[in-house]
Amino acid sequence: MSNKNIAVQKFHEEVALKFQLYNGLFTSLPFHKIENTGILLALFLKVCQDGYEAKESPVQIVESFFKKHTNYTADKDQTDLLFRFVQYAERQVVLFDALEDAAFSIVNDMNGAGSLRQLESEITTDHQKKKLQHKLKDFSVRLVLTAHPTQFYPGSVLGIINDLSKALIKNNISKVNMYLQQLGKTAFFKKEKPTPYDEAVSLIWFLENVFYKAYGQIADAVSNSFHNEMNHKSGIVKLGFWPGGDRDGNPFVNTATTLKVAAALSASILKCYYLDVRKLRRRLTFSGVEVILQQLEKDLYDTVFLSAKTLPLSAQHIINALRKIIEILEENHGALFTNMVKSLVNKVEIFGLYFASLDIRQDSSVHTNIINEIVLNSNVLGVEYSKLSRQEKINSLVNVKANSNLKLNDPLSIDCIDVIKAIKKIQERNGEDGCNRYIISHSTSALSVIEVYALFLLTGWPASKMSVDIVPLFETIDDLINAPAILQELFSIPQYRKHIQLRGNVQTIMVGFSDGTKDGGYLMANWSIFKAKEELTAVCRSFDVEVIFFDGRGGPPARGGGKSHQFYASLGKDISSKEVQITIQGQTISSNFGMPDAARFNTEQLINAGIKNDVLSSNVQTLEQKEKYLLQSLADVSLQSYLQLKNDPLFLEYLSYASPLGFYGNTNIGSRPAKRSSAAKLTLNDLRAIPFVGAWSQLKQNVTGYYGVGFSLEKADKEGKLKDYVQLYKNSLFFKTMIDNCEMATLKCFFPLTAHLAKHPVFGLFWKNIYEEYVRTKKYLSLLTGNKELMQSYPVDRLSIAMRERIMLPLLTIQQYAISKNSEESRADKEVLGKLVMRCSFGIINAGRNSA
Repeated sequence: MSNKNIAVQKFHEEVALKFQLYNGLFTSLPFHKIENTGILLALFLKVCQDGYEAKESPVQIVESFFKKHTNYTADKDQTDLLFRFVQYAERQVVLFDALEDAAFSIVNDMNGAGSLRQLESEITTDHQKKKLQHKLKDFSVRLVLTAHPTQFYPGSVLGIINDLSKALIKNNISKVNMYLQQLGKTAFFKKEKPTPYDEAVSLIWFLENVFYKAYGQIADAVSNSFHNEMNHKSGIVKLGFWPGGDRDGNPFVNTATTLKVAAALSASILKCYYLDVRKLRRRLTFSGVEVILQQLEKDLYDTVFLSAKTLPLSAQHIINALRKIIEILEENHGALFTNMVKSLVNKVEIFGLYFASLDIRQDSSVHTNIINEIVLNSNVLGVEYSKLSRQEKINSLVNVKANSNLKLNDPLSIDCIDVIKAIKKIQERNGEDGCNRYIISHSTSALSVIEVYALFLLTGWPASKMSVDIVPLFETIDDLINAPAILQELFSIPQYRKHIQLRGNVQTIMVGFSDGTKDGGYLMANWSIFKAKEELTAVCRSFDVEVIFFDGRGGPPARGGGKSHQFYASLGKDISSKEVQITIQGQTISSNFGMPDAARFNTEQLINAGIKNDVLSSNVQTLEQKEKYLLQSLADVSLQSYLQLKNDPLFLEYLSYASPLGFYGNTNIGSRPAKRSSAAKLTLNDLRAIPFVGAWSQLKQNVTGYYGVGFSLEKADKEGKLKDYVQLYKNSLFFKTMIDNCEMATLKCFFPLTAHLAKHPVFGLFWKNIYEEYVRTKKYLSLLTGNKELMQSYPVDRLSIAMRERIMLPLLTIQQYAISKNSEESRADKEVLGKLVMRCSFGIINAGRNSA
């Protein structure tokens, strides 16, 4: 039996079968009228399946269900039952999540392909070991946790999922039943919007309960397996953090929040160390070490629980104490329990006193406005500044002197200056790595970067001690095209070049995927990022600068997620792989990193991919010129197809009419507004990528994950070039990964949900255009891969998606029904229907995990 078949069999046994068995426990949940809900929901699912097969609309399906299978005739009674269905389905999703988490290490080969163990087995020659030693000198994988509103489980529910998974692993039915009972009384949403600090606290839960353990295990494994090759102490794994620091378009983040989050991160990691030291004291009861441990425990306790104002600790202080203990154990006690102590040393080297590095992010327009305010209110930059050319402005900015009397009136400007000053305070308390990156959204020119550099100078940061990386973010297709020229200009500015030398001759560049997809479609976004990385690598190498790419990628393929590790394994020698840095957003945190086993497995996949590019160079595939031409041609044609759809006057109108897009702004799911501008009229430019992609996802049309793929492949077929792309799919891991992720997006489509729109007097033709491209894409994906079914090469993922789609179908139907009924002028319960739309959204996105 093949490994894939074994994995499928294990999934059937550990997830599918157990889901059916444990699902019966829901009948005892303490819900209002629970005795009928489960039975009626199962019946409603069958009615949905039969209805869509008969080409009925969601409204027809729901109304038929009420008429044939219930006595409910009043609107209130009907919506009450629909809310109960949603509530019931939400708990089914939690059970399924917990079962998948519990089965993770059984279904997945933890030491198989992509693992550290597998990598160790491949490093055999002295030449490879020498290359690995060079690579491990400063290589790391950094996951940056963000609080974008695509995760709808509150912390209390996440805790229950964690406990439920542990009970399921042990098949402890009484505890499983107890946790399901608890779920029945636990709210799945908050009545008030979370603050940025609330979002930070939610993610700190993952730091403490998942990453602290998982990354400690990875550090131990690397230390044991590659001990001779390791010669750096900064850790092969790192964490970044955006809640409380990311203020791009979020008016609720301020400097006070940033400082509060930084303090919470520090307190959290020190608490983890304190608990580990207490565990060590129970084992290390030997002479010579007890006193050292006792003092270390006291220092940690005083700092965490007594809020010691003078921080008696540094990360090095903790490490020195632990190494002294190791020395005593090795000399006097036969090295007993030294592995436990070394494990804690590894954790301190990874997490320091900051746990996760807090990034600051702001839009470039804010910095330009500050400079304009300064010019208007003072002579700091000269009265003629606004009349200067761009080059003259840059010369003026890089030579500006510190000024403590900046006159600013705009609260956003004041906060921006305050947070630049606050970075110093965070570094003093948490260490430099606690907060040392400033990311600039919409970096459209070298001036975007130099304006920030000047603001640091103005607020008192000496140029020779500016311990902060200034990180331009390139997102749109045009930004990615212009990025190499911007870097060329930046490195030609002597003052900025000195700053880069101060930062170790390393430039971090962030590339965003979501806005690129929204801007140019799936294929062009992927290809534009690949090209930009190649060209940016060449520019940086020409200036003898190492470049680190920080990828802003979401959970689903339409936002750059999917099989991300395969993208890193496919980059080739022309793209820098000094580090792997990637954002982990929303429900991707809980789905891919929600349990220590999953976090370790998925992080090891990234480590493996990042190291192989350099160390096992014979395995690395760099695209040849002919292959690049094929990809460019495909992306160009795909872009034409996508732009034709996007530029249709009905594009946003259709999305607002048919999807829950118009309801996002009224939710309490996140502190960030759904769109950047406060203008009443919705524009595509203002609309954030998450509600944009999420709206298409909940329509089950996933336009941003495949649209243009079928059209471009069909054109290639007509020109007799399809065979070239079939060969490219076999030869290029980069192209294969793009197509594999496209398959995932296409598989998650369900057009019968909206098929009734084909007859709509306004949107009928628009819907048909999307559906035709979906059919075309399915056809050509099959011709390209040689598979009869989508995702045939990933049978476990395919089975998981199928089961989740089944749970999701009633929620999708109810949501479409509520959207339709909400548009009726005669309905008196519009507010209730609007709430029903968004409650369905929570369940749909949680059920789909990577579908938002």
